[in-house]
Amino acid sequence: MNAILTALLIPFLGTALGSAFVFFMKKEMPALVQKVLMGFASGVMVAASVWSLLIPSLEMGEGTGSVVPAVVGLLGGFAFLLLIDYVTPHIHPLGGPEGPRSKLSRTAMLSLAVTIHNFPEGMAVGVAIAGAMTADFNMAGALALSLGIAIQNIPEGAIIAMPLRAAGNSRMRSFLIGSLSGIVEPIGGALVLLLASSVLGIMPYMLSFAAGAMLYVVVEELIPEMSQGEHSNMGTIGFALGFALMMILDVVMG
Repeated sequence: MNAILTALLIPFLGTALGSAFVFFMKKEMPALVQKVLMGFASGVMVAASVWSLLIPSLEMGEGTGSVVPAVVGLLGGFAFLLLIDYVTPHIHPLGGPEGPRSKLSRTAMLSLAVTIHNFPEGMAVGVAIAGAMTADFNMAGALALSLGIAIQNIPEGAIIAMPLRAAGNSRMRSFLIGSLSGIVEPIGGALVLLLASSVLGIMPYMLSFAAGAMLYVVVEELIPEMSQGEHSNMGTIGFALGFALMMILDVVMG
């Protein structure tokens, strides 16, 4: 039980740690640092989607038919996040408003953007834990995924808290909002864990669904933001480092 709770909470702690950067940095994060951090987060999420979710989903099936739940879940994850993105008013740190028109404040819309971003990460951890409970995986693999997501949440927390501070919020308010944006991860993880563990036959679909949702966030948000403007090459380097780190964690701890 302690290992399950730890795996669920570690990503949230990563977000809180990143949000704490607002106490030590100026109002705006340097563009170069932001590009590296976004690239790093992208690399971790792509590697986690492949090594910790898609490959296990394929391995749970038999023969050529194993690709069916992997493909269905993957596309379902993309479709789900696309729908959420479309119906929720939000704004990304480096972009303009998206979704339906709203009178919400910029702070509220930034927070909604992060909530959309964090939910699939919580789902991924919940599914991995459910897999460990069925004895198809081991808890070390779930902890590796949780730790990898927490590492990429550190720059993510900073990337969210810093614009909140630049928008005129106090350091403490920016920290609290940035931290609380990650609370959806343990909540989402727990909900998915309950669903997946009660219906074991859908595990391959759940794994690939979480992968699709995470990849949607990378393709729709992180990569475009890290590629525009100056220092885009640093984002690419960050991506390579993040991917390599998550791959190492998965192999060593899995």
